[in-house]
Amino acid sequence: MHNLSNKVNLNTSSELNKNKVIRKKFIDSIYESNINKKDYFLISSTIILMLISIFFIIFFNKEIEIWHTKKIQTWWGATFNYLGIILLITKLSFILYLFYLYTKYKAVKDIPSENLPTCTVIVPAYNEGKLVFNTLLSLADSDYPTEKLEILAIDDGSKDDTWNWIKEAKLILGDRLSIHKQPKNMGKRHALHWGFTTGKGEIFITVDSDSIVNDKTIRNIVSPFITNDNCGAVAGNVKVLNKKNGIIPKMLNVSFAFSFEFVRSAQSSLGSVLCTPGALAAYKREAVLNCLDSWINQTFLGQPSAIGEDRALTNMILKQGYNVLFQKNAIVYTNTPEKYKNLYKMFIRWERSNVRENIMMSKFAFKNFRTGTKSGTRILLLMQWLNIIVAIPIFISVIIFTFLNPILFIATSFSGILIFSSIQMIFYAKKYKTKEALFAYVYSIFYMFGLFWITPYAIVTARKSGWLTRELTE
Repeated sequence: MHNLSNKVNLNTSSELNKNKVIRKKFIDSIYESNINKKDYFLISSTIILMLISIFFIIFFNKEIEIWHTKKIQTWWGATFNYLGIILLITKLSFILYLFYLYTKYKAVKDIPSENLPTCTVIVPAYNEGKLVFNTLLSLADSDYPTEKLEILAIDDGSKDDTWNWIKEAKLILGDRLSIHKQPKNMGKRHALHWGFTTGKGEIFITVDSDSIVNDKTIRNIVSPFITNDNCGAVAGNVKVLNKKNGIIPKMLNVSFAFSFEFVRSAQSSLGSVLCTPGALAAYKREAVLNCLDSWINQTFLGQPSAIGEDRALTNMILKQGYNVLFQKNAIVYTNTPEKYKNLYKMFIRWERSNVRENIMMSKFAFKNFRTGTKSGTRILLLMQWLNIIVAIPIFISVIIFTFLNPILFIATSFSGILIFSSIQMIFYAKKYKTKEALFAYVYSIFYMFGLFWITPYAIVTARKSGWLTRELTE
């Protein structure tokens, strides 16, 4: 992505148009297959290991049954067995429920220009370097009436050349872009707050500074506000921008597709998307201003909340009785971690926020917080709590199981991954490419053995704040 900026000649409009073409070709290339020989080897090895695990379970079925019988004869073994069955049935039932909701979901078609609202697009940036330049230019290229689109860029005290690139974008876009530099690094929440208090649009749109949009994104994400008077916020459809840059982005690409296009589509059918992503989200001006003071001054266990600003704002808008929807056709491409260290730090931040905001949501979700049915929203929240409640017990059980019978643990884990990850694999394969869909299996094994500790750790450290991944770009 950095190479895009290097090809831009800031002095001529013709070169600016060339940059637009380059950016479009870059976006188009994201959909091209990018599996190399190493990827084929990794995918093949994963599938072989899962098949061997199934063969092991079938071949040694009698011995496994004897071992299992002995364990369930103990009180702890029987308890673990029955709780496991109940948990499995609950999870499967919830997946079926989500599938039912998913079948009801339909994205809102874009609205004619004369009916579109005025919008303020807010782009907070910290140590993003050249990436923010392309973000701003992609927003300016939107198929949206110029007189109705205000773009704000905020440098949150960056230590690199981010501010210079914001100023370069200003030179090109002129009055279409307003820029601001925070006196010091104050955090993303404060940068967004400046945008919310400065912007004049009827709709606020937040976009991360390492993301790019296509020409229809802005038009599509505001359309639900026109067709649904009770729409308070809209979540965009996040796709991986840098999926060619390693195994981790390729795995996340499949995971994101399921998380957004299946899970959030289902949640949207209830009007209760639980989190509008920082990469792309839209908010009704009135809904934001109603809770702005509470949001910027939010604390957790006596400390200012420096993380989870997106989930927190979503909660506060849901609490007002608004619907929060998902727009599948409002697409944003965002950079994801390419290294394990950055990945687990991002997940820790997300999980800590999840713990905090589940507590906040529980304070209103079981009250009469809006008209109409609320049972679906409560089911979503209860399943969030179930995942948190069982995280530590399952983590401890896995350690014990591994110690008691490591071979059986690995075999059953791989077999379970083959079964449950097939849901994500089939979903992705039907929509995109079958070969890339196989990364669902790779990611599940990677998560099982490399990231499974994150939720328990986030629970016991939920009080801690900090972005963890805000480093200088290379």
